[in-house]
Amino acid sequence: MSEYEEAQPTRAEIDAREGPVVLAFGTNWCGYCLSAERFIAPAFDAHPEVPLIKTEDGPGRPLGRSFRVKLWPTLIFLRDGAEVARVVRPTSRQVIDDAMHVLVGPDAAATPTP
Repeated sequence: MSEYEEAQPTRAEIDAREGPVVLAFGTNWCGYCLSAERFIAPAFDAHPEVPLIKTEDGPGRPLGRSFRVKLWPTLIFLRDGAEVARVVRPTSRQVIDDAMHVLVGPDAAATPTP
């Protein structure tokens, strides 16, 4: 899976996006982020049509503050720039799959949750 990137889009760019997208806030050294990766990676492998933007978060990072992110990792599921679901510190793939279901609907192709 990709790393959290230091460069990040602006909130205006995110708000203007069309279709589904997921923002993942965290850091590459965060233990919670590293642990959650075992749930995040397979969930997104099952939905290659959904872009995942992994952005490094922390004090002074405006994008995370604009979404009121407080804990890592936080995944924000957006459709046409509007938040439709949020997952904070996932401890199973199921919570991510549930949010993905809200984002893309029941007819999206996905592999079964192990």
